[in-house]
Parts: sequence; structure tokens; C-alpha cells
Amino acid sequence: MAETPASAPATGSGRHIHLNLVSHTNAGKTTLARTLLGRDIGTVRDEAHVTELAEAHALLETAAGDALVLWDTPGFGDSARLLRRLKQSAHPLGWLLGQVWDRLRERPLWCSQQAVRNVRDSADVVLYLVNAAEDPAAAGYVDAELQILAWTGRPVLLLLNQVGPPRPRAEERAEEQRWRVHVAGHGIVRGVLTLDAFARCWVQEVVLARAIGAVLPAHLGEAWSGLQREWEARGWRRFDAAMAELADELARAATDREPVLEAGLVARSRELLESLGTGRRREGHESPGGPDPRGGGPVPDLARHPEGSRGRAMLALSQRRTEDIRAATDRLIALHGLAGRAAEQILQALAGDFESREPVSEAYAALVGGAVTGALGGLKADIAAGGLTFGAGTVLGGILGALGGMGLARGYNLVRGRGGARLRWSHAFLDGLVQGALLRYLSVAHFGRGRGEFVAAAPPGFWRETVEAVAQPRVPLLHALWDAAEHHEDAAELGAPLRELLGECGRELLARLYPDAIAGEP
Repeated sequence: MAETPASAPATGSGRHIHLNLVSHTNAGKTTLARTLLGRDIGTVRDEAHVTELAEAHALLETAAGDALVLWDTPGFGDSARLLRRLKQSAHPLGWLLGQVWDRLRERPLWCSQQAVRNVRDSADVVLYLVNAAEDPAAAGYVDAELQILAWTGRPVLLLLNQVGPPRPRAEERAEEQRWRVHVAGHGIVRGVLTLDAFARCWVQEVVLARAIGAVLPAHLGEAWSGLQREWEARGWRRFDAAMAELADELARAATDREPVLEAGLVARSRELLESLGTGRRREGHESPGGPDPRGGGPVPDLARHPEGSRGRAMLALSQRRTEDIRAATDRLIALHGLAGRAAEQILQALAGDFESREPVSEAYAALVGGAVTGALGGLKADIAAGGLTFGAGTVLGGILGALGGMGLARGYNLVRGRGGARLRWSHAFLDGLVQGALLRYLSVAHFGRGRGEFVAAAPPGFWRETVEAVAQPRVPLLHALWDAAEHHEDAAELGAPLRELLGECGRELLARLYPDAIAGEP
């Protein structure tokens, strides 16, 4: 009988379908199991034969009582020697399971025996993992292990693990085809899929679910239909919740305001020149704001520049945006069943790029732009690359709220009304936040729980390009929402249309990245 530890689901009136993770030892079975289950199970160490006994875990259940059970099994070891012995027997499977090997001295053979016994006793479908970083021709154990599994008679889906960071779908397909050709002689292999334990996206599980349904015996079809629908629906529920979280964050940014006390041109110019003077690097001293991390020279103190009250308003807006992005990202991480928090280095130095209805004078704009050269270059570069990004040295925001030269008059203005002058985020900045929100979602949604606590990494270039391609055609719709936000400060009113629009962006984004999965979106 197969082992049934306490973690196995209780027997009910419904039918249980069993998926058995099998591979050569130390190929990442337990790590992938943690990612698929969304919780920590087993022991993960970078050494052979860490898992000794097969363990069953409930992956999901339906209201009808049907359950999908995922088995983590001991890894194969010394497969070539084992296959040679099996071929010498008239009844290979019976010989293998009848052997009595010492658990300590013959550990590779003993673990292989436990894996095969588990497949024979419980498997409906075998999920066989391979290390995609290896050349198929060099991984000789794969051929031996597939021959051994063939004696069990169970259908096998070959999963490419350890593929590295996310890649364009065309590259994944090429890798899958390479392995498909390599295992073409093994009739039990019914499909080859990419499912990396470290960097998989939940929509790839949708593809896996469809592949499982295609190879299951007919008598399991009814139970599987309900389980597959629940598996996909669970992913879309989490997606909708993530889009709602990010849309609400964007709505708060679009409706955020900060009061500004205005001064005349002479007083404003004097304040500016004084703040710039105190910001210059003196011999043997740093400026009050410290060195510009982008290499652009000293950074004036935001509380003093530009124009005193405006600088304080810019700083207040920036601090609120930093805290809100951090909190929303933490909730996004928790929503995906991950541990960890948003990295501090990506939530620093939010400042600049403000706007309003009435422009300041062109002369004053030129004065500020000439004094603060290239201050917003970093911010503009980040927005062009997709807004908020992850990774070492990538931060959202510039250092000063200046566009440089005469262009400042068109990008740095005030909103005036009955309540006085107020500062708000510009349309361009909010556009960048939209792209940044989508990149944040991809980063979190691709992070496998088996890796441990969430750690942000720089998004691949093709993500940025795809996000921009999805967001750019919707800029007029976004600007209509930003315009509407100018007339009220209720983020809840803006949240509903933003959720719908961001959800459309997210679905198109996933469809472009994973066309095989989204083709069957419910």
C-alpha cells in the first residue's frame, strides 16, 4: 500500500485524482510541490535523496467532494544500474518491488523502489520533472527512468524545471520541442510542458490542467471537469483581487492633493536661488540632500526646493505614494500566498513630475530649468521603461520636480480652486504608475513559493515591452480618468472604472505572454 501520512486528504464521497511528482533525485520535486500547493511541505536541501517517503497533499477540492491529490515522492538514483538489473528479470516490476535493499547502504536503489511503488499504487498521471538546464542527450538517467516508469503503465507528462528566468513563449516552445524530440521513443510520455518551480506563472498551471485532462482515463472525466474548473477559477479569482488592489492604489494616487502656499515671482526666484546655493557641493562637504545617486551632481533639499511650499508639498505627496505602494505591494505578495515584503530600495525618492491647470511663466520656467539641468532625466527614463520596476538600483522617481528648460512650464503647474492652490501627480506620472503596477503584478505572480520569501528581481526586457504595448493604446482612456480625478478627491469613485480598465490590461498582458493558457479563459 502507498504511504498515507496525516497530510493526505480524508476519504469522502467524492473521487480523488492523484498526480505523482517523480524525477531523478535533487531535481526540485518538493520545491515545485510547494509552489503548486501554495504552502510549505517536506524538506528542501541541495543534496540527493532528501525525500525518503512518498507524501500526499490535497491540491484542491470541490464542493462535490472530489479532490486533486499531489504526491511528492523519493527521487530516482543510480537509474542506469537499476535498469540493467530490471532487464535481466522476466517480470521486471515484480522483481523491483520484491527486492529488499538496505535503506542506508543502498539508498539510491531503495529510493527508486519507493518512487515506483508509489506510482504503481496511486498514480493517475505522473508528472516527471527534468532539469531543463541540462542537454537532453547528456541526461542519460532520463531514458533509463522513463523505461522504468513504462512498466507501471501510467501516462507521463514531462515538465521542464529549472529553466531560469521567464522567457518569451517562442523560446520556451523551442526548448519543449527539443525535449519532445529527445523522448519521442517513449510512448508513455504524453506531453512536454514548461513549469519552473521558481518562476512559473499561475496561468501555466491552466495549461498543465488541460494536459492532465487529456490523458486521464475516461471514468475520471466527470470528476476532473469539476476539479479543472475550480483550478482555473481559483487563479482568476486571485487575478481579479490583484487587479482590484492595484487599481485602488492608482485611484488613490490620481486623487491625491497637497496644499501649496503661493508667492510672487520675485520671492519664488529668491527662494529657488537660495535653495540651489545651499545645495551646491562645497569643498569638503556634501549638499544637504546628499549626492545624486544617478550621478547628476548634488541634490538640493526637497523641503527647500523648489519654492519652499511647493518643495514641501512635493515631499508630502512623495512620502504618501511611497507608503501606499509599499503597503499595496505587501498585500499583493500576501494575496499570492507568499512571504516577504516590498524591498525598500525600490520605494525610495518618489518626487517630481507635478502639474496643474494654470502654467507658471515661461521666464520662471526657464530660470528653474537652467539651474536644475537634467534633474528629471532618471524619472523619465524609468517611466519609459515601465514605471515601478524591481531589482538592484531601480527606483521609481526623480530627485527634483523639474522637466528642464522651457518644458517645465508645461509639466509643473498648480491646481487652483476655491480651496487654494494644490499640487497633484501629472498624467505622465500616473501613466507610468499603471505600467509599474502591471510589472509588479507579473513579478509577484511568477514567484514560486518554493523559493522562500519574496525577493524582487529586475523584470525581463520582453515584459517591459509587452506591458508598454498593452498600456499605450489605452492612454486616452487613462487620461479621461485622470481628468475626472481632477474634479473630485473620492478614490472610491475612480476605483471601479480603473479596476475594469486595469483588468482588461492584465488579461491582454497574460494573453500575449501565455496565449496557450488564455485561449480558454472562462
